[in-house]
Amino acid sequence: MEARNATGQARARRALIFWSSGKDSAYALYTLRQQGDVEVVGLLTTVNRPPNRVAVHAVPESLLAVQADACGLTVKRVVIPDPCSNEHYEAAVGAALKDAKSAGIDAVVFGDLFLEDIRAYRESLLAGTGIEPLFPLWGRDTQALAEEMVAAGLRARIICVDVKSLPRSFAGRVYDAKLLADLPASVDPCGENGEFHTFAYAGPMFRHAIAVRMGAISERDGFVYADTSPES
Repeated sequence: MEARNATGQARARRALIFWSSGKDSAYALYTLRQQGDVEVVGLLTTVNRPPNRVAVHAVPESLLAVQADACGLTVKRVVIPDPCSNEHYEAAVGAALKDAKSAGIDAVVFGDLFLEDIRAYRESLLAGTGIEPLFPLWGRDTQALAEEMVAAGLRARIICVDVKSLPRSFAGRVYDAKLLADLPASVDPCGENGEFHTFAYAGPMFRHAIAVRMGAISERDGFVYADTSPES
């Protein structure tokens, strides 16, 4: 969908990226910046309060702020409770999308790779808002994509592991070529089936690498978390 300015001239679409703090949303940002036809102007992130952490990934808000600064972007927080019902989530995201449209946002970018039901849900959230959903990594072979991310200099830590899919010893590891070689064959190299989640701290989408302190390893509800915080 082509965006136009007040005089009818074509312009780059202004977008927010639905930011998980992980490698896929980070690489989606890099991909769009390389293409140049979409201007990403901010991050849109769901945050649980309490405990003041990024939803699902459990990254503390303080580290999210450091990450946004390294991207050179502001972050719009969509505050949701923990736990959060679908109704509450959709109301909170819907309000954020309404604000985004009023601020001149044309599109929202997602880092999803191949799960059709997740894409359909994203599209349903944006239906009727006048905001276009964009999926710049969609359909990529995930082994090739993972290797491309690492070769491009993207670095991330595995901060959440589903122990039904992956040994807990992977929690806290750097997402690099060695990790890709060590992943079981049953695990998607990008973790797209929820086997693991990451925090991205270095790469071409950042103005500088982020110094991260790794903390305690904990387990709850079948997931192992490697705590993270900004290096002081």
